Amino acid sequence: MSRLKEMYKNEIMDAMVKKFGYKNVMEIPKLEKVVINMGVGEARENVKILDAAMGDLELISGQKPVITKAKNSVANFKIREGMPIGCKVTLRGEKMYEFVDRLINLALPRVRDFRGVNPNAFDGRGNYALGIKEQLIFPEIQYDKVDKVRGMDVIFVTTAKTDEEARELLTLFNMPFER
Repeated sequence: MSRLKEMYKNEIMDAMVKKFGYKNVMEIPKLEKVVINMGVGEARENVKILDAAMGDLELISGQKPVITKAKNSVANFKIREGMPIGCKVTLRGEKMYEFVDRLINLALPRVRDFRGVNPNAFDGRGNYALGIKEQLIFPEIQYDKVDKVRGMDVIFVTTAKTDEEARELLTLFNMPFER
């Protein structure tokens, strides 16, 4: 069992009950899944770029990504419906806790001029979205083998009903929010 999951079971659940006064253990919000999405707009000209992005995402997440395709055509972006335009990974269970642990303790502190993550990026239903500008902050990525610096979105999906509950949950997971 990962260190973060152990911490959730022992300390975080107790702290959440103290703060919000839940009567039932099932009411306590938990991290349901983490979705990592990498949009690769240049994939319309060169499919090899998408393969490189998928390789990076697989290294970072430890799981094989799926290709995302355009839902509808956009003439201004020269995109047709069904064209591959990115890749994503959905992490659950042990791999999710492992990734969150690495993201918070290893990757985020390596960001240049890091002052914390945006505390207002909640969606109103208890989910949190985090944008990362470059994949180089992850220790698995080797600087020499990177063809192009790409960003990604990391979405934390929780069972929390409100943003306040989700913020408290992520704070207890040591998410470094800006003050």
